[in-house]
Amino acid sequence: MKFKKKTKMKIAIPTTAMPDIVFMLIFFFMVSSVLRTHEGLSVILPKAKQIEKLESRVHVAYLWVSKEGMISIDGRLFRPESIRNIMYEKRTADPQLIVSIRADEMVNMELMSKIHKELRLADALAVNYSTRAM
Repeated sequence: MKFKKKTKMKIAIPTTAMPDIVFMLIFFFMVSSVLRTHEGLSVILPKAKQIEKLESRVHVAYLWVSKEGMISIDGRLFRPESIRNIMYEKRTADPQLIVSIRADEMVNMELMSKIHKELRLADALAVNYSTRAM
């Protein structure tokens, strides 16, 4: 007696409803998600909560910057390009020199960037930012 050969059934996942499911998921995520517009960074300038006074004024050079862009070092007005030479001379005379920058809140950031660049070129890397108490 001959047995009949059984045909194997192919198992397949039905894909006819797949596009419907995909579009329903896309629609759900579009409706439930929130799109935010970028508002930029909110910058709040810090104020000092605690002030630490430097003990010795011997190793400190004060650099004052006004909101008009005038720069004063030890009571004399200078341009930003001349800071490098003055601070280099002060650093060679006193290697422990700390530059204390006292700048107005409204100083242009471009000017502060120039001052920092000149201080780096003069190898005056010890910088202190003076502020007022709250």
